[in-house]
Amino acid sequence: MAKKKPAAAPALVHIPTAGKGTDALSKEQKAFNRLTKRIGKLEAEVSEFRTAADALRQRVQNEYRPLQTQHHDQRAALVRTLGHAYEHQKLTKTERKKIVDLVVDKCADLLRRGYADLEPIFEMLDPAPTAEEAAALAAEEADLDAQTAEMMKQILSQQLGIEFEEDADVSTPEKMQAYVDRIMAARQQEDEQAEAEAQERRARRKKSPKQQAAADKKKAEEQNITQAVRTLYMDLVKHLHPDREPDEAEKVRKTELLKRVTTAYKANELLTLLRLQLELNRIDQQHLENLAEDQLRYFNKLLREQARELDQQLFEEQMQLQNFTGKPYYYTSSPAAMELDFLQMKANLEKKIRQLEAEVTAFGHDPQALKAFLKDYKIPKAGPGPRFIQF
Repeated sequence: MAKKKPAAAPALVHIPTAGKGTDALSKEQKAFNRLTKRIGKLEAEVSEFRTAADALRQRVQNEYRPLQTQHHDQRAALVRTLGHAYEHQKLTKTERKKIVDLVVDKCADLLRRGYADLEPIFEMLDPAPTAEEAAALAAEEADLDAQTAEMMKQILSQQLGIEFEEDADVSTPEKMQAYVDRIMAARQQEDEQAEAEAQERRARRKKSPKQQAAADKKKAEEQNITQAVRTLYMDLVKHLHPDREPDEAEKVRKTELLKRVTTAYKANELLTLLRLQLELNRIDQQHLENLAEDQLRYFNKLLREQARELDQQLFEEQMQLQNFTGKPYYYTSSPAAMELDFLQMKANLEKKIRQLEAEVTAFGHDPQALKAFLKDYKIPKAGPGPRFIQF
């Protein structure tokens, strides 16, 4: 099978220094070279990261998800084994308590994962409270919610300056959050309205000659930047217009190139347009060397914006992968790191599956093995609960 040809590298857009030292380049020329080099590097980083992230997602789907299913199957088998032991073996009160912790606290998620046959085991280990117990529990929870709500009212009053109305219903975390959200939204609306009014007053205020000159200069620069990009765009459009091409194959090629040109123009990707001009021999390196300083300054502003957008693209790709893996992005900051992290996760899960298989077999055939396991098992101590409210 023939190897696929690698995509052609983009044309190098660089102001040449042949025949003279780098000190002979102007400040804007040096900035142009520096920015085009940085953009090329960022483009490669974004493309490489995106390709590796897509490959990782596919491997997770094809290799890791089936292992997760095996893991849940073994956890369910362990629940069945522990439930049988709880019902039929002679166990101490402490041993029974540990089995309840292992099943009810550690494996409750299996019920929503489709293991409906486990419901009787959970009902046996964690029976529904009586009416009296349920009433007592509800009263206890209501009292705790009231105490927590009062504490949070004091904290929010101190930190955010929120004054709670006497009849405000903040008796639950959800109601407290909703109340705070309404207050903060109203504040934001007031702030935005005040800022809009301030901007309107500033707009009506007559500018000084110096301020007017600065505004006119900024507007002129923006128009010049727009015109500089449009000039490149129009030159390429005229050169590539497929209606003027009699050859069908060449017409297809030019149509595809014209799509790239249009996409780059709409995205303000100056460097892409310059690359296409070099690729199509519309300009040469000598042309770049002779660009006027004013035009270079306009180009450099666009290039800086393009570099910022690529930085943002890379950040967004990293955040999307972070949301997918549930890990900070620096764990998977490069293709090599993604590969290493995936292999470690896969190996750890395979190890857990093997351990569960061995435990299910041992506990099912040897009651003493279960007792030895329960003897060493420690019920985790309760840690701090989740925050009552987010702000």
